[in-house]
Amino acid sequence: MSVRSVGVVDYGSGNLRSVGKALEAAGARTGLISKPAELEEVDAVVVPGVGAFGDCASNLRATGLWEPLREWIKAGRPYLGICLGYQLLFESSEESPGVAGLSVLPGRVVRFSGGGLKVPHMGWNTLTGLRGPLYQELPEETSVYFVHSFYPVPEETALASATCEYGVRFAASVSRGALHATQFHPEKSQAAGLAILRNFLSTL
Repeated sequence: MSVRSVGVVDYGSGNLRSVGKALEAAGARTGLISKPAELEEVDAVVVPGVGAFGDCASNLRATGLWEPLREWIKAGRPYLGICLGYQLLFESSEESPGVAGLSVLPGRVVRFSGGGLKVPHMGWNTLTGLRGPLYQELPEETSVYFVHSFYPVPEETALASATCEYGVRFAASVSRGALHATQFHPEKSQAAGLAILRNFLSTL
């Protein structure tokens, strides 16, 4: 596999350094994307996620990256969303009422209801129903690391490429063409996460 250039979107917050280091360990050449013109210099885009849905949307609009990212995804160009970068793909989130997401996937983001469970959902949990390119060569019931209080509910259930159980079964990741996104953090998921990032790079 030749070395691919991956742009990590900088929207003013997020775990940019750890995501970049993990991508480099997986074999990518990385750089930060903070303005639209820089999108044309990379083979793929990664949107990491730490922060609030509304704040991230506002910051992406302020940098001028909002519409270019939508067009990137709609054009079928490679995209990996992590945590908030996954949630932003949908139409809305209970975290930030009235704020529109990128709306490239139908569905909404909802909060865990609790029911005796600690929220946020934090720590290692098991993926099931693995399918698609992110999970090539990975065993069923792979464990990965989560930190989140909200999760997407895709209208198209067939989009889910893995599920996870935490009080409710939810779509832990989705894939559609060159678009991939995970609710868990590959950069915090040790060997499994590195394998998932390598698999993403192998699609480029």
